Amino acid sequence: MTDRIYMSSPDVGELEEQYVIAALRSGWVAPLGPDVDAFERELAERVGVSHGVALSSGTAALHLGLLTLGVGPGDIVITSTMTFAATANAIVYSGAEPYFIDALPDTGNMDPALLHEALTKLRSAGERVAAIVPVDLLGKAVDYTSILAIADEFEVPVLADAAESLGATHAGRAAGSFGRASIVSFNGNKIMTTSGGGMLLTDDESFATHVRYLATQARQPVVHYEHTDVGFNYRMSNLLAALGRAQLRRLDEMIARRRVLRASYQTLFTDIQGVKIFGAVDDSADNAWLTAILVNPELTGWSAEMLRESLATVNIESRPLWKPMHLQPVFSGGRGTLDGTSESLFQRGLSLPSGSALSTADQERVLVAIASFMDAQR
Repeated sequence: MTDRIYMSSPDVGELEEQYVIAALRSGWVAPLGPDVDAFERELAERVGVSHGVALSSGTAALHLGLLTLGVGPGDIVITSTMTFAATANAIVYSGAEPYFIDALPDTGNMDPALLHEALTKLRSAGERVAAIVPVDLLGKAVDYTSILAIADEFEVPVLADAAESLGATHAGRAAGSFGRASIVSFNGNKIMTTSGGGMLLTDDESFATHVRYLATQARQPVVHYEHTDVGFNYRMSNLLAALGRAQLRRLDEMIARRRVLRASYQTLFTDIQGVKIFGAVDDSADNAWLTAILVNPELTGWSAEMLRESLATVNIESRPLWKPMHLQPVFSGGRGTLDGTSESLFQRGLSLPSGSALSTADQERVLVAIASFMDAQR
């Protein structure tokens, strides 16, 4: 059988090897070290904020961000229903209740009108909304202009989940620079990777200091081990930070490769009635992390699931869009302001191989497999 093609494999090479070997030879193998410090500075500078805190995952960054905002039991945190489980899980870690907001049909991102409706309803009921966590879906930043204005109106802080959108922009500002703080992820399938890892980004020095304190087991600055708070073992390894520094140097190149692949998909589907590229409203603002399509089976005669199954037979990975959180068994009965958009996107959407590490031959293999499937349906 031919080698499997994945949706978004890590894109690493000689530069990453050089950085990691240098970190190994430096002796800084344990968590923290000079590469962690440098990675925090370099990424914060890239995004345009004053502080970065490198952590073990994007989920850890969400968790500590929520705790630093004072979120706790009895609180409500509003978030997108169209997201990966980590977003909602981190809210539960803090003891709060996730409240889900449905999506805009063109991007899958949080619908500002539904957010406003939810805040109005919850405030009228006397419930405390402690934070808003909008999620940038598949590499496209949410409408922060609208969402931050609504958050200011209701005096609720925003913690932006930019796990998927590093390198994207909104209104000329970098994803990761919005709200009281933002988080990004460096999981193995992201636009750039540290194998595992994430970072919290903020202009608020006291916010960053508190996150860093909690992430290092809330250790007091004394010679012995002294703890007055419960902390967490969430700091990033120096070796992984070295990998991240190399990846950051290559970020623009990797985004450019993903955009070229997206353009190839756009060409492939141009004359196919009932298929459109999802979320590609403004390619210059989108990091093209994953290219997905929306399929209208009434027009195509075939469904997104049929295409997925066909690609699987030739060892090519594809996947439906995120199953909305309010449909997940673990959040069954959870509250939200919903209009059915995310359910429709889940049913009609399919994410395609999008990685910058894909060879020209593998890209062609994917395109030919899709074209062959569509030809067979005619």
